[in-house]
Amino acid sequence: MATIKQLHANRLNALKSTGPRTEEGKLKSRLNAVRHGLTAETVIPALEDTADYQAFEQKIVADYSPTTATEQELVARLASVLWRLRRSTRIEAGLLHIQAELLRGRQLGTRRRSSLPEWYDELDVAASRTTPAVMGAGGEESSDGQGNSSEAFAYCYLQVARLQFGSFDTLSRYETALWRQAAQLICMLQAISRH
Repeated sequence: MATIKQLHANRLNALKSTGPRTEEGKLKSRLNAVRHGLTAETVIPALEDTADYQAFEQKIVADYSPTTATEQELVARLASVLWRLRRSTRIEAGLLHIQAELLRGRQLGTRRRSSLPEWYDELDVAASRTTPAVMGAGGEESSDGQGNSSEAFAYCYLQVARLQFGSFDTLSRYETALWRQAAQLICMLQAISRH
């Protein structure tokens, strides 16, 4: 247990610690807790456009035309949830794209494609070095009518699902929770509008 003298010294020291003072420092410190951006309820300025979010939010508001403060809060929350669902879909597509680039690079005999971030090589956890044959004889991709081999797509999915720290599983659980929240918000808004 701290003595009276220590408590007094702690209080004096706490007065000296005021945090960032400049606007730039304050903006930077707001992002201290952001690790991956997946759960950020607001726009992530480095990755997303605030104007896009505001336009998206206005479309959701126009769909529900909230009149009370409660409706306005629920609609704002719904817009945030739907925006985060969009974000998770982009993350998932990005993970699959990166893995597809790795697969293409292996088939072409290169170590890394220029479009891949350098850190991704560390996360490539392919179970085996055998990959599905998706390149044709002339180096073109064989396709199933949509420009991608179904087998290659499945392979990429399996490899991304094996990423360290269960990235794909975390993303899946997060999306499930967001869909549940969206459904609850829509039900609440419908219940309010009936009264």
